[in-house]
Parts: sequence; C-alpha cells; structure tokens
Amino acid sequence: MRSRYSAFAVHDAGYLLRTWHPATRPPSLDLDPRLAWEGLEVLATEAGGPDDVNGIVEFRAHHRTGRESGVLHEVSRFRRQGEQWLYVRGRTEMSTDRHTPETQPDPGGPRA
Repeated sequence: MRSRYSAFAVHDAGYLLRTWHPATRPPSLDLDPRLAWEGLEVLATEAGGPDDVNGIVEFRAHHRTGRESGVLHEVSRFRRQGEQWLYVRGRTEMSTDRHTPETQPDPGGPRA
C-alpha cells in the first residue's frame, strides 16, 4: 500500500498498473502531473498478514494541486497473488479544501 502511494507521488503509472489485480486493472492510467501527494496516514488495516490472502487498508492521502489542498480518504482491498499484494478496488471519498494561505479561516472564528 505504501509503495503504491509512493508510486502515485512520483507519477509511476507502470508500477501502479503492475500492482493492480488483473481482474480490475484499467488498460492505462493518466496521472495528473500537477497533483502533488504530500502525506499518507494509514488509519486502519484488516488482515493482510503473512498467512492471509486478502487485506484491507483504510487511509487518507493528502494532496495539493497548485494552491488548493485536498484529501483522498479510501478503504482499499488487496489480494495476494504469489508473494505480491495487488490492489483490487477501493471505496473513495475525495475532498478539496478550497482555502489558500491568504484565505484560511480565522481559527478563533468570526468576530463581532
């Protein structure tokens, strides 16, 4: 999972396709070169150990496009094929924080 995040960060579509399960793998990927991945938080894991065939990872990946930041929140499913874990599918929620450094809300809230 972390290696796939790193591949997204360096725009390595080949690695992402090689680590995608053949049953769900797209024919190609068109990665946005403007999208900068800035951090990964693994929130939870289920199975995925040495004796498991399936695994689940919940994570948040922080990104920036220009001056806009956002978060991809996903629960991903993986399946072991031989010695390699392959991405099968994920349930995602992507949010964009429309705040730029000049328009960040005041942490103290509105003032009268």
